Amino acid sequence: MVIRDAVGEEDRSVEPFDGHLALLGGAGAGFVAAVAMGLTFVLFEPALLRDYVPGLYGFAGNLVVGWLAHLGHGILFGLVFAVVMDDPSLVSVSGRIWTAVLAGVVFGIVLAVVGTGIVLPMWSRAAGLSPAPAIPFVTAALLVGHVVFGAVLGALFHVVDRL
Repeated sequence: MVIRDAVGEEDRSVEPFDGHLALLGGAGAGFVAAVAMGLTFVLFEPALLRDYVPGLYGFAGNLVVGWLAHLGHGILFGLVFAVVMDDPSLVSVSGRIWTAVLAGVVFGIVLAVVGTGIVLPMWSRAAGLSPAPAIPFVTAALLVGHVVFGAVLGALFHVVDRL
């Protein structure tokens, strides 16, 4: 597919990612984005990585398990982002840095609202974590962290798209 700029001149040819490259890019970008997000949690709401995330797996209070699980989640959601962005109707979104970052931020906000706002409290109750957070569990730190995650994810994914 050819993208044309504002005056109708050919900007660049955009093709869907090679599936292998898209998945590697998504996993790598998800890992780095999860590190950035985790650092915001350490600064603003350390209990997330110390208690809530490891508590989902029966290890509440274990910061190492919290980080490992968090990074695993980042890789998983980076892969999901890659699959979504590799859709032929969305390939042009990753062609410009601002649209890729915006797509990442929207993705991050959806993860915050659905993942931590609804799924995390339900999973916490099922895992016997006490006290389990109330639904919806959306705090300023969670939103900021997920926006950081999405922005970094989108930006890095854009870079991979250029390779």
